[in-house]
Amino acid sequence: MNEIAHHAPGMHHGHGWRPMGPRHRWLEPFVLVLVAGGTSHGYGLVGRLNVLGVAPGAVDVGELYRTLRELELAGLVRSAWTSPAAGARRREYALTAAGDARLAEWVAVMRERARLVGEFLAEHERSGHGAARAAGSGKEA
Repeated sequence: MNEIAHHAPGMHHGHGWRPMGPRHRWLEPFVLVLVAGGTSHGYGLVGRLNVLGVAPGAVDVGELYRTLRELELAGLVRSAWTSPAAGARRREYALTAAGDARLAEWVAVMRERARLVGEFLAEHERSGHGAARAAGSGKEA
């Protein structure tokens, strides 16, 4: 497969959206968007990811740090140790130019997925099946 097709919006292989794929695949785009938005250390990321509900329970901290390590090895984030005025040293993460480009790809993927979900839900409502279920009629399709 050529490089352009591999990186076309919606074509993330390996780290992309798959309808039946494990939820941990959602970590990459969420980590990138949170780091871009200023959440820059591991436990801050865990807290935000848990609030957003990207995992069925609490986010696996080990999985998050593996994802951060993979993103750093891929050149999408960089990290440095900092010493806050209070508390222990911590590793702070920042998006690189390549990470910003990957985030833009994820934005395109998520917009398309959101469009498809909207179309699916609208079709479900148009079919009358959604309204019948909501009314409790138990009508089968």
